This record gives sequence, structure tokens and C-alpha cells, in this order.
Amino acid sequence: MGETPWYEKFFNEDYARLYAPFLLPASTEQDVTDIIRLLDLQPEHSVLDLCCGYGRHALELARYGCQVTGQDLSPRLLERAQASASEQQLQVRWLQGDMRTIPFENEFDAIINMFTSFGYFDSDEEDQKVLQQVHKALKPGGFFLLETIHQARVARTSAPQGIIRYPDGLIVLEERQLDLFSSHNNVRISLLYPDGRRSEHRQSIRVYTLTELAHMLRQAGLELTTYYGGLDGSALTIESRLVLICQKP
Repeated sequence: MGETPWYEKFFNEDYARLYAPFLLPASTEQDVTDIIRLLDLQPEHSVLDLCCGYGRHALELARYGCQVTGQDLSPRLLERAQASASEQQLQVRWLQGDMRTIPFENEFDAIINMFTSFGYFDSDEEDQKVLQQVHKALKPGGFFLLETIHQARVARTSAPQGIIRYPDGLIVLEERQLDLFSSHNNVRISLLYPDGRRSEHRQSIRVYTLTELAHMLRQAGLELTTYYGGLDGSALTIESRLVLICQKP
């Protein structure tokens, strides 16, 4: 038996605590406003939030009026998403499953993959399977939006280690190493809680160049229509994130 993949262990309560200060409701609302504009989404459109986490974008899209499906591998995050949907009286179809298998065909007007939820696997071939599944699940003419890290930014800004102190007393230690051969950004994360508890996680994310992603999308049958440095439509730079808009012919 091999080691359990990092992404099967990372997305739990620690994940939600770790990123909560950076994923405030106002920023999520702005994300969704930008997504609606970039994809020209109408209230009746069907949307898949692939790797939806605890549903922050899925819920806002449902509030707008889209027919939303949220798919994620983490049962814990999906439970939180379902609870939020019930509390806010929003209709979302939740589905637990690996992104390499999307159980729909010609189903969606749009698919979104947000907040660096791509590049989780050991090989480029496995990531390619995700894009092939996206192609299958989109209606002809449907759009795919990928929002992720940009290799140039990671190479330029990544420091070997960092410490983040949260207002509530949580201390997060990060040890980072960018593998220049495999282009995987490997991060060891230690969470030190105020009550003395400690938990550790690791990430290993393949950081692609725009050129590499454009080739993979083409191989999957998706046409890259435009790219940006952010959801606000800003230009791609070596300091920015990476947003790709693609279409199924």
C-alpha cells in the first residue's frame, strides 16, 4: 500500500482555518461578480464548480440564479457546504468525487476550477485526464474557467520558509521547496494552535506555465480564448495569478 495522497488528508477543518482570513465573504462575492462577467453567465445557466470545497463560489452562483453543481473529493468540506446551503435556503446539487471523473456528458454551460485546485497529481497525464473530463462534461459552446497559480510568480516570490501569526493565536509555519525538474511546489505546513495542539500537512502542486496549459487544453479539445492575471481581467505578469478562459467548440 502506498502513502495516502496529500490531497486526501489536507482538505479538512485545518484547511478551512488556514485560509479563512484570505477567503472573506466580500472577496468571494467579488470573485463571483467577475466570473459572471467573464463567462457572460445568465441566471438559467448550468454551472459546475469543480473542486468546490465548502461551496463559497457555488453558493453565490446559486444565489445569482444559476443551476449549480458542486463536486469535491472531501466529505468534510461537502458537509459544510450542504449545511450552508440549507441555512441560506439555496439549491445546489452536491457530489462527492475525484476531479478525474466527472459523471456528466454535455451537461454544463460553464465549469469553474478556482483557487489553485488543479495540478494535484503526480503526473501531467493525470492532470490531463481532468481536462478531458471537463471537455466531456461541457455542452458544445460551453466555457471552462481555470484560476490558479502562475509558475513565474512562484519561482520569483517563493521563499524557503515563512511564519504567519493569526489574530486568534494560531501560528502557521511553512517550509517550501520548488522542484525545478518536476515543477512541483512542495510545501510542508505546520499549524500550532493556541491550546498547544499541533497538526502537519503537506502540499505538492504542479505549477504549469501558460504555454504548458495551452498545450494541454488543446490536447483535451478545448480552445483557449483568453487569459488574464486575475479575475478582474488584469494583464498576466510575472507577479500575477493566472486565469484561463477556454471554450468547447
